[in-house]
Amino acid sequence: MKKTLALALAMMMAATMLLTGCGSGGSEERVVNVCSWGEYIDEDLIYQFEEETGIKVNYQIAESNEALYSLLKTGAGDYDVIVPSDYMIGRLIAEDMLAELDYSNIPNFGLIDDQYKGLSYDPDNKYTVPYTWGTLGIIYNTTMVDEPITSWDAMFDEKYAGQVLMIRNSRDALAAALLDLGYDINTTDEAQIREAYQLLSGAKSAGVYQAFVMDEVFQKMEGGNAAIAMYYAGDYLTMLENNPDLAYVVPQEGSNWFVDAMCVLKDAQHKEEAEEWINFIAGTDANLANMDYIWYASPNTEALSGYPDYYQETYGEALDMGLYEIMAAPQEVLDRCTLYENLPAETLTLYNDLWTELGI
Repeated sequence: MKKTLALALAMMMAATMLLTGCGSGGSEERVVNVCSWGEYIDEDLIYQFEEETGIKVNYQIAESNEALYSLLKTGAGDYDVIVPSDYMIGRLIAEDMLAELDYSNIPNFGLIDDQYKGLSYDPDNKYTVPYTWGTLGIIYNTTMVDEPITSWDAMFDEKYAGQVLMIRNSRDALAAALLDLGYDINTTDEAQIREAYQLLSGAKSAGVYQAFVMDEVFQKMEGGNAAIAMYYAGDYLTMLENNPDLAYVVPQEGSNWFVDAMCVLKDAQHKEEAEEWINFIAGTDANLANMDYIWYASPNTEALSGYPDYYQETYGEALDMGLYEIMAAPQEVLDRCTLYENLPAETLTLYNDLWTELGI
């Protein structure tokens, strides 16, 4: 299928990057240092951008928003462009870590749908250009469960002991517990958060979790090594190509819908190149290629509406619209979902303390 070929090509291109990668001539090389998530870009776009602009892209990945934040605070990452999620962007803005963008250098920002602008994390559109959006849900192997999963209960149910993969970041893991208990995922009520922690900790102690995972989820779910996992819709669609027994659900209690956005760090050494990169990625052609590779929904209006035709033209067959609606969730699904907010400092400290206590 399409991703099998694309991944093989990506491996060849990655090897080429190690052997080449340097600009020509004796002039000072223009570069941009980008940090994003794993399995989250069509690598061919990197080479296309380098070819068109002469700017070398150093592309690195972080495991989660929390891991990225730690890298930034400890100075371990020398990045220009980062691609955090909404709530983390709010935190970085609050801590004065992001640069205001010069949108005159990013004309493709005009292609971004208004639905993904002016959101709570960047209400005045000063710091960000949306990259993708999607939903958080449950992936399950239909051959390994008794019936279709519809509730967050499955993430805490002892009958699936040893067969559940919990996500390895505190915000999402505690959100599953909060949702299962009927609480707001943005609650600052300490008692509610501690109750959610007890649900999560109790399931861990009871052996419900085979592992806490991030990118390891691909191998485990594709290989039929676990029955249930909490993860993201776009990644589910990638896994589905390698294991057709998998299904995805946004549970009945609701979930998180998220926006990941491109931003520039305040101490970036290559801001001009960073804005060139952001503008390139925000374009319609790049968004179409990226959607086709990573299966995450585009905030670019033309690309999102045009993807079914793009797929038909590329593969000579119609796009399964059921899969399209998992990638780009319809409004009736989004109405059951909530965007994460940046939490107050004392609540973030509580999250960190509880996650440490959990011992992941």
